Amino acid sequence: MALFLSIFPIVLLIYLMVKRNPVPSYIALPMVAILVYLIKVFYFDADLVLVNASVVSGYISTLSPITVIFGAILFHRTLENSGALNTLRQWLSNINPNPVAQLMIIAWAFAFMLEGASGFGTPPAIAAPILIGLGFKPFRVACLALAMNSVPVSFGAVGVPTWFGFSPLGLSVQQTLEVSGMTALIHSVAAFIIPVIALLFVVEWKEVKRNILFVYISIIACVVPYFLLAQINYEFPSLAGGAIGLLISIVVANFGIGLAKVENAETNILITTGQIFKALSPTLLLIAVLVVTRLPQLPFNAMIQDKTEWLSFSLGYLGDFTITKGLVLSLNHIFATTISDNYRLLYVPALIPFGIVSLLTFFIYRLTVKEVHEIAMRTIKQGIRPFWAMFGSLVMVKLMTMGGDSSMVKIIGTSFASVAGESWTYFSAYLGAIGSFFSGSNTVSNLTFGGVQFSTAELVGLNTSLILALQSVGGAMGNMICVNNIIAVSTIVNLQNQEGEILKKTTIPMLIYGVIAAIAATFIVPLFYSI
Repeated sequence: MALFLSIFPIVLLIYLMVKRNPVPSYIALPMVAILVYLIKVFYFDADLVLVNASVVSGYISTLSPITVIFGAILFHRTLENSGALNTLRQWLSNINPNPVAQLMIIAWAFAFMLEGASGFGTPPAIAAPILIGLGFKPFRVACLALAMNSVPVSFGAVGVPTWFGFSPLGLSVQQTLEVSGMTALIHSVAAFIIPVIALLFVVEWKEVKRNILFVYISIIACVVPYFLLAQINYEFPSLAGGAIGLLISIVVANFGIGLAKVENAETNILITTGQIFKALSPTLLLIAVLVVTRLPQLPFNAMIQDKTEWLSFSLGYLGDFTITKGLVLSLNHIFATTISDNYRLLYVPALIPFGIVSLLTFFIYRLTVKEVHEIAMRTIKQGIRPFWAMFGSLVMVKLMTMGGDSSMVKIIGTSFASVAGESWTYFSAYLGAIGSFFSGSNTVSNLTFGGVQFSTAELVGLNTSLILALQSVGGAMGNMICVNNIIAVSTIVNLQNQEGEILKKTTIPMLIYGVIAAIAATFIVPLFYSI
C-alpha cells in the first residue's frame, strides 16, 4: 500500500496532463500537491508541523526557478523589443540559411556551453527564443530544446551535479573522476543518437539525412573535448566542450561543409560588424557574467555564495531569518522544526545575469520608459500562472522526499531496485530520471538517489562507479520530462496549456536514452575501464 500511494500521485499527475482534455499544469500540480499532503498526514502519519514546514520550504524553493523564468522572459522581451533578436536572426541566416545548421549551432553547441557555465535551465531559456526568432514553431522548439539539453547536464554549472551531487557518499577524488569519466562516456555514446532524434521534432528526416555530415561534425566537436576532459576534471567538460564545439560548428557552417545548399527565403540584408556586435552584446555579456561568477577559481563565485552571517532576526514561530554577506536569504527552524530553506539572490541566475544584463540592454538600445514599462508588465503577466505550477510541483517534491529512508521517493526507488536485483544496470538510469522528474535537477536527483544506487550496487555485486555514472546520466536525461523544465520552456516561448503534449513527446527520447545508457554501460564502458 505504501508503494501504491507513493506512485499514485505521479500517475495521476501524468494522466491529468496528457489526457484528451488536459488539465493545465498550474491547476494539476497544486491539486496533486494537496493529495500528497493528505497522504503524508493520514496514511504515513507524518507530523503535521513538519508537513506544514515542508510546504513553507516548498514556497521558498519556488523562488529560485520562478525568478529564473521571470529573468529569462525579461531578457527575451528586451532582445525582442530592442531589435537585437531580429538582427541576430538575420546574421544567423547569413552564416547559413540551412535550418539544420541553425538548430545545431544554437540548440546543441551554444546550449551545451551555456549548460556548462550555468545550469538552472538557462540553456533552453536562452536558445528557444532565438530559434523562434528564426521562424521555428514554438511547440517544436520547446521539445527540441528539452531533448537537446541532456548530454551536457551532468557537468552543468561547472560540474555541480557530479562533485556536489555525490558529495554525501564521501567518494575519493579518484573515484569521483572515475564516475565522471564513465558518465561522459555513456553520454558521448548517446550523443550520436539523441540530437538526431531531437532534430526530428522540428525538421523532417530527409532534411536531417541531407545534412547528416554537418550534424555529426557539430556533435563530435562538442563531445570529443567533453569526453577527454571528463577523464581528468569534473568541473569543465561541458563548458569547454560547448565552447570548442560552438566555434567549430560556426566555422564549418560558414563554409557550408556537410550542409545541403538552401536558398535564403528572406532578402539578404547586409549587416555590418558593428550591428552584429551590438546585437550579440547582451548575449555575450550574459555568458561572460555567467562564466565569471560560476568559476570556482575566481573570487566572485565565493563572494556571491559567502555564508558568513550579516544580519539575523526572529520571525517568531515562523522561524529565524538570516541574510549572509553573499545575500543568501534563509528561513531557518521553520515552525520550530529542523527544516530550513534559502534563496541565493546573487547566485541564482535571475538578478545575475538576466536582470542586470536586461537593464544594461535598456541603455545600450536606449529604450524609452514606456517600452521598459511594457516589457516589465508583459513579463509579469506571462509568469503568474507558472508560479502556481512551480509552487505545486516543489511542494509535492518536498513532501515526497521528507522522511529520509521512509520517504515516498525512497520507497519507490528501493522497491524498484529490489525487484531488479543483478539486472539493476539496465534500470538504474531510469531511477535517476525519476529523481529529475520530481525535482527538476540532476544535482538533487544525485543527492536523493545516490545512496540508494550505491548501496544497491554493493548488495548485488555491481561496480559502484558504473551505477553512480548511470544515476548521473539518468538525472540528466530526466531533464527532458521534468515538469519544472517543461513549464519554464513553455512559459518563455509563450505556449498555453501544452505541457502535457510536450511531456508525451519528450518521453520518447528519454526512454531511448535509458536503453542507450544500459547498452553503453554493458558493452562499451568495460572496454575503457576495469569493471
